[in-house]
Amino acid sequence: MIKKFEKIRSVNGELKLLGDKSLSHRSIMFAAMADGESVIRNCSDSEDVSSTMNCFEKLGCRFEKNNDAIKVTGRGFKGFIKADTELYAGNSGTTARLISGVLAAQNFKSVITGDESLSNRPMMRIVEPLKFMGADISVNESGKMPITINPSLSLKPVEYRLKVASAQVKSAMLLCALHMEDESIIIEPEATRNHTEKLLGLKTEKTESVTRIYVSKKNYPEPFEITVPSDISSASFFIVLAALSVNSDITIRSVSLNETRTGALTVLKNMGARIEIGNLHLEKGEETGDLRIFSSKLKNVEIPHSIIPNIIDEIPILSVAGVFADGNFKITGAKELRVKESDRINSLVVNFKAAGLSVKEFEDGFELSGSPANIHTTFESFGDHRIAMAFSVMSMLLECGGSVKNFESVAVSNPGFYNQVLALSNF
Repeated sequence: MIKKFEKIRSVNGELKLLGDKSLSHRSIMFAAMADGESVIRNCSDSEDVSSTMNCFEKLGCRFEKNNDAIKVTGRGFKGFIKADTELYAGNSGTTARLISGVLAAQNFKSVITGDESLSNRPMMRIVEPLKFMGADISVNESGKMPITINPSLSLKPVEYRLKVASAQVKSAMLLCALHMEDESIIIEPEATRNHTEKLLGLKTEKTESVTRIYVSKKNYPEPFEITVPSDISSASFFIVLAALSVNSDITIRSVSLNETRTGALTVLKNMGARIEIGNLHLEKGEETGDLRIFSSKLKNVEIPHSIIPNIIDEIPILSVAGVFADGNFKITGAKELRVKESDRINSLVVNFKAAGLSVKEFEDGFELSGSPANIHTTFESFGDHRIAMAFSVMSMLLECGGSVKNFESVAVSNPGFYNQVLALSNF
């Protein structure tokens, strides 16, 4: 599907987004692991989170939807049943990688598959550390899916220093370690999103150089209730749209403001975006609040490598903000973008060149200069939801508008994106 966008005059109003995707994944998983009934409200309706639910349903869990609540009947400690088919993770790397940590401790064989995009993403990053813990896990010769997990009699607690800044790798290890009596210590040199630690109430110790995370069976999840805060990654597209549109003023309610996820707000504020935060409160240890965004005059700033893990999902929309800000936009240290749902460095470079910008591509980033051409540009989504939404926003900021191919890929994280745009926008 090609979706056409006209230039907007302004955006105004209020927006309440469905739950943060990362928190929704973990809430579903921990409720499935618990022994009894849990209730999850405002859960993401993304295709990725549906993949997580589908996998756990095949493992014997029950899910009952009632309005905005999902009641989950979990299986308890090592209580999952063997799926009668392969577990299909769709496009969701979070599903595939995190569930591997859980399945490594079960007493049956599992095989995890995914769609074409996920099947081309690297999986050795979880295989190696899980094997270090004694798991019997393997992938194909190229280090990719399918993931095959056999029962293991040799799981052992570990002290392990992460080799890649990845919340998915960290969480896979933590979920495996939950099945052992003795304590494991996972050492994180670079901070990544910490939803797993917060939701499980894990002990952490931070020094200037590393974070040490302690986990054992005593942290195994019990039934709970949660209202999932709105997804800050989904919110970032509307934040940039409002900041770059004249006479605009929007409020996004109950957004997740976890300190490992607000790097994009920091970057945008440094660029000059006027963003106000109010109604701060905690939800299961997660800081949550309302965001109010006003029209702003932006300038490009240096983006330090240390913040990259915090903003990795927001780089596509931050680069769109950079197009319309004073000065050149440059980002490096972001090689991880190469192994997302698409090669996002290449995807961004191709689209920015199509818009008439001067682009320098690096192995770990790119630099933009110049101004967009005064033409209606058709952008490629590459089947990547964040690329599709980023260039939808760019299309609405261009004088001649723009179009996005395979726009339907937005459903991976935010199926309601287009209707939310219409509710706020004056064309």
